[in-house]
Amino acid sequence: MTLVLTAHGSADPRSAATVRSVADCIRRLRPGLDTRVAFCEQNSPNLRDVLATVTNRAVVVPLLLADAYHARVDIPAMIAESGADARRAEVLGEDDRLIHVLRQRLEHAGVSRLDPGVGVLVTAVGSSHPQANARTAVVARELTLTTLWTATTAFATGPQPTPAEAAAELRARGATRLVIAPWFLAHGRITDRVAKFARTEGIPMSAPLGAHRQVAETVLDRFDAASASRMAA
Repeated sequence: MTLVLTAHGSADPRSAATVRSVADCIRRLRPGLDTRVAFCEQNSPNLRDVLATVTNRAVVVPLLLADAYHARVDIPAMIAESGADARRAEVLGEDDRLIHVLRQRLEHAGVSRLDPGVGVLVTAVGSSHPQANARTAVVARELTLTTLWTATTAFATGPQPTPAEAAAELRARGATRLVIAPWFLAHGRITDRVAKFARTEGIPMSAPLGAHRQVAETVLDRFDAASASRMAA
């Protein structure tokens, strides 16, 4: 069985570098697993080309947080077009491990879990699918379960609230120290835009999730679930 770790792709080289670092972490965690990297667009190798080289069964694991257009439409279409014996796994989503990493990134940025004045803007990419946005909003609620923080969701693109609107909401709810937590796997053009807003407003911003061990573990969990489902079918 082959794991094809598939990202959307970006013109920003930091994004592809993070994808490859996650793949390296997966290989360290499970050295016997054939793990390959692929992209939907902008970077190479393309998912269709990678699937053409796989000689056994494959599971395509989207390195995506939201179950939106790229996961629902792009990746299944590319798998079908390739003609490969491949199945798509679920996206990473709002996994508890990833929320732990997000909380850890905030702590590394100097934010104490015990500071009740902290208001966290969990900032993500918005989707045209309301269900995907609703699932993203779960992250802010989960983030506060083991902290004294107040948190809400902001969308860097697409739907409301915008980061500015979310900041105003947190201040209205009594937060005196705001911080932005990017719900992104890697730095890129959108996170740069969020960082520019943060600098303008004087709001600190933590790092994206990045190539953390628990990101790799979540990928393997999605792979294992898809593999087990395939075997049972």
